[in-house]
Amino acid sequence: MPKIRFLNIAFLLLIQFCSFAQEETDSITVETEELRVEVLDSITRKPMDPLSPSRAAFYSAVLPGLGQAYNGRYWKIPIVWGAIGTGVVVFNYNNKLLTRYRDAYKRRLAGYTDDEYWGVDEDGNALATPRISEEALRRAQKSVRRNKDISLLVTLGLYALNIIDANVDAHLLQYNVDENLALRPHIKYNELEKSSDVGLSLSLKF
Repeated sequence: MPKIRFLNIAFLLLIQFCSFAQEETDSITVETEELRVEVLDSITRKPMDPLSPSRAAFYSAVLPGLGQAYNGRYWKIPIVWGAIGTGVVVFNYNNKLLTRYRDAYKRRLAGYTDDEYWGVDEDGNALATPRISEEALRRAQKSVRRNKDISLLVTLGLYALNIIDANVDAHLLQYNVDENLALRPHIKYNELEKSSDVGLSLSLKF
C-alpha cells in the first residue's frame, strides 16, 4: 500500500513537471532580426573627368588618330589615317593634273605647239593638228577642278569626323549604368516560416 501511494505521488509529480516544462517551452519567444546580405556592384565607378572629351578632340585636331589613342581605341587609328590619307592622295592627284592641263592650255594661247597634249609624229615633230584641242583642255580643267574641290571637302569632312569621333567616344567611355541597372543577391529571414529565403533582386531605374 505505501508502495502504491509512492508510485501515485511520483506519477503526479512527473505529470506536473512535464506540464511545467511544456509551458516553459511554449512561452519562449524567438527574437530574430531580418538578415540581409548585399553584394555591391562589380562595376566600380571611376571619377568623371569633364575635360576628357575636350582633350580627346584637341588631340585629334592636332594629329588625326591621337584622340583615338588617348581614348584607348587603337584599332581606329589605321582607319582614320587610311581615310584621311586617301583623301589627301586624291586631292594631290587632281591638283597636279589640273596644273598640267592649265600649263598646256596657257602654252596653246601663247602660240606654242610643244605641250604634252599636242602630240608628235614618228620623227618627233609636232603634229599639224593637236590630239587634244583647246576646248577639250578647257573642259578637262573644269572637270578636274570640280574633282579637286570635292576631294578637298571630303578630306576636311573626314578630318572633322575624326575629331567628333574622339569627342563622342570620350563621352561614352565615362557613361556608367551601374546605378540605373543593378543585380544583387540577398538573403532574407522569413519570420512566418522561421527560415531564410535566398533570392535575386533586379533594380532598374529610369
